[in-house]
Amino acid sequence: MPPLSRVLMWGIAFAVWAALPFVATRHIVDLLVFAGLYAIAGLGVAFLLGQCGIVSLAQSVFYGIGAYCTAWFCLHEGLPSPVGIAAGIALSTGIAALVGWPILRLSGHFLALATLALGIIGQVLFLEWDGITGGTLGIGGIPRIAPFGFAFDTPLRFYFLVWPIALLLLVLHHNLLHSRNGLALRAMRDSPEAAAALGMDIHKLKVQMFVLSAALGSAAGSLFAHYVTFVSVDSFSIDRAISFLLLAVLGGVYTVWGPVLGALFITVLPQWLSRLGDIHALVFAAALIAAVILLPEGFGGAIRKWWRARVAK
Repeated sequence: MPPLSRVLMWGIAFAVWAALPFVATRHIVDLLVFAGLYAIAGLGVAFLLGQCGIVSLAQSVFYGIGAYCTAWFCLHEGLPSPVGIAAGIALSTGIAALVGWPILRLSGHFLALATLALGIIGQVLFLEWDGITGGTLGIGGIPRIAPFGFAFDTPLRFYFLVWPIALLLLVLHHNLLHSRNGLALRAMRDSPEAAAALGMDIHKLKVQMFVLSAALGSAAGSLFAHYVTFVSVDSFSIDRAISFLLLAVLGGVYTVWGPVLGALFITVLPQWLSRLGDIHALVFAAALIAAVILLPEGFGGAIRKWWRARVAK
């Protein structure tokens, strides 16, 4: 693709992104904010699945840890939001390293079941430790992010906070995939025996990627808490973990932009279909089945295949 055409394409994409929240309704902007939050958390799941072959159903735990840490440190301790976000990431990565070291010695469906068990344990702890989490009552009144006195207190403002963060993480994801470590990850995924024969510590590499995924989930959870200003155990159930895995699969785990496309699909489409009434859940389920059957590599994989065919002409 000629450099000028590429610059023009990215310029148009940026213009659409910047103008969209000003022409869309407040409800649509709100959905786009949630799509950005889910894309950040889902990026970690997609990375584990696409580059390490790890099916993780524990992302909701780290998402919840980030949210509750932010709520506790900012609301009860009166500390600024960066402290709460950093505390959530530190606690999530510490737990991920501690728990990931033994369970990542498993593989296949045994590993998936282990991460599912971790997700269930996390949900129970969030419910039972009501002295910290508020239990079923939750925690309200979480302050907004307000650097230098500028509060991100509307969907429009938060849109211009969460999506640049998501974009930065996507760029870092792209750079990691094309680095030496990315090559090691692909070797581990495609031929673990050969990678081990070359002296790679496969287990250590898996743990490191699991920790990185937990950090992304925690960061997304912290941003979520600051946006909605209320957190409860219902926001961090196994359903949420399944949603993160679903958006990764639908978007395409082998493409950088896959989690974004998957997040937009699972947030915007159900709301758009809700105008159909009670049948909208059935229609959405049918759309999921069709997407999985017709697009086995996800939306990102389909777009990449179409683009390569177009360029080859």
